[in-house]
Amino acid sequence: MGIENQTWVKEFILLGLSSDWDTQVSLFVLFSITYMVTVLGNFLIVLLISLDSRLHTPMYFFLTNLSLVDVSYATTIVPQMLVHFLSEHKVIPLVSCAAQLFFSLGLGGIEFVLLAVMAYDRYVAVCDPLRYLVIMHGGLCTRLAITSWVSGSVNSLMQTAITFQLPMCSNKFIDHISCELLAVVRLACVDTSSNEIAIMVSSIVLLMSPFCLVLLSYVKIISTILKIRSTEGRKKAFHTCASHLTVVVLCYGMAIFIYIQPHSGPSALQEKLISLFYAILTPMLNPMIYSLRNKEVKGAWQKLLGQLNGLTPKLGT
Repeated sequence: MGIENQTWVKEFILLGLSSDWDTQVSLFVLFSITYMVTVLGNFLIVLLISLDSRLHTPMYFFLTNLSLVDVSYATTIVPQMLVHFLSEHKVIPLVSCAAQLFFSLGLGGIEFVLLAVMAYDRYVAVCDPLRYLVIMHGGLCTRLAITSWVSGSVNSLMQTAITFQLPMCSNKFIDHISCELLAVVRLACVDTSSNEIAIMVSSIVLLMSPFCLVLLSYVKIISTILKIRSTEGRKKAFHTCASHLTVVVLCYGMAIFIYIQPHSGPSALQEKLISLFYAILTPMLNPMIYSLRNKEVKGAWQKLLGQLNGLTPKLGT
């Protein structure tokens, strides 16, 4: 039967994590709590950076962008998933599915590029500290942030447009928690080899290229740290990068695992768990990592809490 005679779907059904009601209620409670923690944690990081002048530096400018990306990414996935946990019919309209794919894919790409930008920032801070503020001036930081947002958005727009031009025919069951790129492409009733090649190319451009820049930056950073004679100096230089390096390992590891080899990639269950990792765990952990492993952030928290404690007696009088 020709494609012109096929039935095109107007909505999809997300199969989600489980069909058991008790399990879905438990997952609803668990993910509702983690989502609220994610939103609150990232909001507090952005608020703290905006309030404390000591954090008005390039590193924290990029961290603000990272927090906005994280909470936005979680918001594109989690609320829809929570609604479906308590719904008998887990339906998502075609337009909503396309929008979810566009925003989740775009924000994911933005984060990977942004992490490479942050690695360059750490490279300049460690390898050329005396010229750090001269090199990482406000104009450059703004251009690097805009580049991250634009590159991720453009890639997502192209991928979404290509994907939803495919005839889905009568296939409407998406074996995933959201409208994820590979899960949607698999619904097509035509050969999707060209789409999978496009996914591979975009993965190399927006995943492996930034990853290589991160690796290069850290090779230079480690080389510089090893040349520092004092133990205290080496510790200080390492702590400058520790938080960012932890986030890099979390974010890049599974993304490389899932997207570089679409044919021989993980199972449907593994893909769902990986998506949960990015939608819930990573956005929740990032503020904690930067708070617990960063002396400047901890100092800013202590200062803010001290100011709030000082206001309490005044409010009571």
